[in-house]
Amino acid sequence: MRIEAAPGGVRVEPCDEEIAAEAAWLLGVPLDLDGFWAWARGEPVLAALAEPLRGYRPPLVPDRWEMLVTLITAQQVSLRSAFAVRSRLIERFGTRHGAAWAFPSRARIAAAAEGEIRAAGLSRRKAEYVTGLARGDLDLHALAALADAEVVAAITAQRGLGRWTADWFLARALARPHAWPAGDLGVRKAVSFFYGCGRELDETEVRAMGERFGPWRNVACHMLLAGARLHG
Repeated sequence: MRIEAAPGGVRVEPCDEEIAAEAAWLLGVPLDLDGFWAWARGEPVLAALAEPLRGYRPPLVPDRWEMLVTLITAQQVSLRSAFAVRSRLIERFGTRHGAAWAFPSRARIAAAAEGEIRAAGLSRRKAEYVTGLARGDLDLHALAALADAEVVAAITAQRGLGRWTADWFLARALARPHAWPAGDLGVRKAVSFFYGCGRELDETEVRAMGERFGPWRNVACHMLLAGARLHG
């Protein structure tokens, strides 16, 4: 629903079903947090995070196209740089609705020249990846019906998209329980902080560590990241 200030109180407008579904996804509603925290009582590190992270819900991304473009912009740069590039991309190619902007559609990016995309701050390679994805034939809606390994294969078959991208897509665009982005630097640091005994674990070790979380890997990943942020 939309809640706005109004004379003498607030105005409440109910949302339609499509908007409600997107809002639920953004708030991480599909993730079974009650089940996760019940399971986590037997995992000391996570059990200790239950109280500090009370009420935290890992956010998901309802738009799969937006998720992949976001991941491309975030490859091998700081979060601040990635955010700045995405903001420029949205302002140049998105649709404005009042004070907000809608993310650029796949068709809009497909119609743009690579030089226009680069003008938003993307490197030449990343501009090629984004336009290639936009103009390609990857069916983003069909990915939801595939097994995890098939999703990874479909995404990594695209130019410029690797395992890191596929793992985060599984985690945040599809909310897959076993998603575990072991190649992500932040994930490796978080897992190392809590389980590395003072040593930074490599990707192979972190990927193997994911097995201990079973079908709770995706939520565990987000909680460990959030927990590491609490510790500075």
